This record gives sequence, structure tokens and C-alpha cells, in this order.
Amino acid sequence: MRRLLDILASVAGLILLSPVLIVICLIIWLRDFHNPFYVAQRVGRGGREFRMLKLRSMVADADRIGGSSSGVDDSRITWIGRHIRRFKLDEFGQLWNVLKGDMSLVGPRPQIAWAVKEYTSVERRLLEARPGITDPASIIFSDQDSILTGAEDPDLLYSQIIRPWKNRLALLYVDQGCVLSYCEIVLATLAGMASRRISLAWANSIVARLGADTELLRVSRRDEPPPAAPPPGASVLVTRIERT
Repeated sequence: MRRLLDILASVAGLILLSPVLIVICLIIWLRDFHNPFYVAQRVGRGGREFRMLKLRSMVADADRIGGSSSGVDDSRITWIGRHIRRFKLDEFGQLWNVLKGDMSLVGPRPQIAWAVKEYTSVERRLLEARPGITDPASIIFSDQDSILTGAEDPDLLYSQIIRPWKNRLALLYVDQGCVLSYCEIVLATLAGMASRRISLAWANSIVARLGADTELLRVSRRDEPPPAAPPPGASVLVTRIERT
């Protein structure tokens, strides 16, 4: 059922959004005359790698001059890229991945290979599901660029204060998600383009019904900065990143 919804929604989205996507692609290309799309290798279901498509929000070849995580102050982000990221327009290219079957509309966000190698045995359960464009964690941490702003090592800070909670939320959806929660998460994500407050409250009601524990619910409300914590399945905080 969810695969059918993925196909219908991706086809409809690509058709309806094509005029907007064409204009944005043209603006990106005119800035530096490089490919307006960012094609990234990501790890998908079953540990298989695939090429994820996004609208490019950074300078060309940004991967060669910085890490995979970034704050809003990252110098690699272009002026048009800041607007693209603000409204999550860079993610719409992934509708093509959804149509192909690499991704779903809703599922754990796909990670790069070195990040997956860092997974604990518990986190590796995320690879049992088709990765998605959005999920409750994507809504709750939609401001992660702001959280990472000013960090000396954004990838390390991500692993200490965002990864633990995002992956716990992702595991919750993998274990307890259904067609109803799938539809609600899509709608809550769209609502976030107009109001983060409404989208966040909706996401919290979803994770509560999915059975999140008290600690996860407290962090998910985002009333305070997310605390550092070990990733799911680990007992100690990440202190070092191996990007190989």
C-alpha cells in the first residue's frame, strides 16, 4: 500500500512542481554554470548504495572542501541555496528517487557510507526499511542547520546531539509506523513549509501515538536544546568520527 502511495504521490509531485523546479534549476545554473542538481551517494535499504538527487544549495564540489553536516553559517551555501534550504526545496529532487523505488516519501533519512559504518547494531535496523524524504525526526530536527551553526566539527556535533535522537525517532517509525502515520507525516511535513510550530506539534502527537518513551517525547518537544547522548545501542558518547 505504501509503495502505491509513493508512486502516485511522486508522479503527481513531479508533474505539479515541474514549473517551479525548472525555474529554480535555471537560477542555480546561471549562478555558476554548473549542474543544478547535487547527486549524492547514499546507503539505502539492505545496505545498497544509490544515487540520491537534490537541488544543489552549495557551491560546486562542496564535498571536497568540507564535511557532510553544515550549519547555516557554512560558507559553501550559496545565496539561492539559503532560500532553497529554508523552504526545503532541495528535497523535491528526491521525488525521482521515490518513483524509481530507491526511496519512500516517509522513512529514515539515507546516510553516506562512512556514517553507516559508524552505526551500532541497533541503528543498522534502519537499513531494513526503504529510506525516505521525510519522517518524524526530519520534522522535529528541521532546524538542524541552526543547531550546528558555529560548530568546529559539525559532523561530530551531529553525532553527539542530533544522531542519538533522530535515529531513535527513526527506529520508532520503522517499528511502529503504518499507512495512517505515513499520511500524517507527509501532511505534517507540508504544514512545516507554512508553520514550524504546527508541524512540530503534529509530529509530536504522531510519535506519542507510536509509543515514544518519556525521554524521547521530552527531547522531541524541542523546548530546550537537545542534550548530548550515546547513539541507540551504545553506552558512551561519540568522541571521534572516522570519515573513511
